Amino acid sequence: MSDTQKNNDGHNSPLQSAVALAYQAGSSAPTVVAKGKGLVAQAIIDRAREHGVYVHQSKELVALLMQVELDKDIPPALYRVVAELLAWLYHIEKQQNAGEIIPFTPSISPVSDNSKITP
Repeated sequence: MSDTQKNNDGHNSPLQSAVALAYQAGSSAPTVVAKGKGLVAQAIIDRAREHGVYVHQSKELVALLMQVELDKDIPPALYRVVAELLAWLYHIEKQQNAGEIIPFTPSISPVSDNSKITP
């Protein structure tokens, strides 16, 4: 199975990927609750937007999170970047509730250049 598909002009392009995380207060780490490529990825994104969930785009982070099994916690190597992203999202939610203008992108630590993660 290939990670590419034909786009409208006949060239190969990577399939879109998406990962959904959930974090419950008191949990040790966020959990991967959905992931997929192509139509499944688009369905995850559409569902998030329908429910007012912010969709952050980071090919590097998504590639690493795609390696985590469903219903498993993210690995410690990703704690910092995901924590920074979640903190930014909580800040956005607070601003939205106060009616303030929201910045477009968070300032979070870069994801490691490593293409694999270890649990």
